[in-house]
Amino acid sequence: MPVHELQDSNSHEGKGMQVATNTVVAIDYTLTDDDGEVLDTSEGREPLSYLHGGGGIIPGLERELEGKTTGDEMKVSVSAADAYGERNEVLRQEVPRDQLAEIDDLEVGMQFRVDTNDGPMMITIVGLADDIVTIDGNHPLAGMALHFDVAVREVRDATEEEIAHGLGGHEH
Repeated sequence: MPVHELQDSNSHEGKGMQVATNTVVAIDYTLTDDDGEVLDTSEGREPLSYLHGGGGIIPGLERELEGKTTGDEMKVSVSAADAYGERNEVLRQEVPRDQLAEIDDLEVGMQFRVDTNDGPMMITIVGLADDIVTIDGNHPLAGMALHFDVAVREVRDATEEEIAHGLGGHEH
């Protein structure tokens, strides 16, 4: 008796693998703000690859990519809450300049990592006065709706190592 293979009813016929947890997804993207200003793009670079379900990209974009396949293109708007969160003004503080004495040539826009009770945090210098430095622990895109123009370039199964350690073997 011949053996018949059953087609996976969950797949897009002829379109390849779907974006799902523990797949590696490569996307081309352009990120803009509400005014249409380009904030980031993969244009001229390799596509961005990430482990789906691994927290490597913002939750709102990851959710929209679920179930897509190679070749799919879409425009996605993500609210601040599903991107880098709302701004938290508690994270903007004035500190005495001597607390940052080990850093040479302080400049507005300079970023550095500090260890906090909640784990490491990226801090941006947003203001400088004679004895006071204003720092901000919010992500630079916090409080902003983000708009993505995305094209899925590749979807493949993640390796066991990628699943265990994240893409590239380092944390995102």
